[in-house]
Amino acid sequence: MDKDFDKYNDVSEMLKVLSHPVRLCIVRGLLEHGACNVTYMQDCLDTPQSTISQHLQKLRTAGIIEGRRNGLEIFYKVCNEQVENLIKLFFGENN
Repeated sequence: MDKDFDKYNDVSEMLKVLSHPVRLCIVRGLLEHGACNVTYMQDCLDTPQSTISQHLQKLRTAGIIEGRRNGLEIFYKVCNEQVENLIKLFFGENN
């Protein structure tokens, strides 16, 4: 067995961030629809803007998504290939 717990810790932290249903939904939605802004997510999820923003912050901090500013709006997209592969696996979307 590999006793390098640092790499297990990194994966564990990523899975913790993904373990919330709203965050899973956000990540899957970004993968399906491409870059989206908070307003679009808010409308799709019927969830308050402040709640969406809190979830986005956790996903950004974990290095799962990144934002690109366009004027006053920020468009988010998934930037972690490992997470992209996991989401496809979780939802049976691998080719």
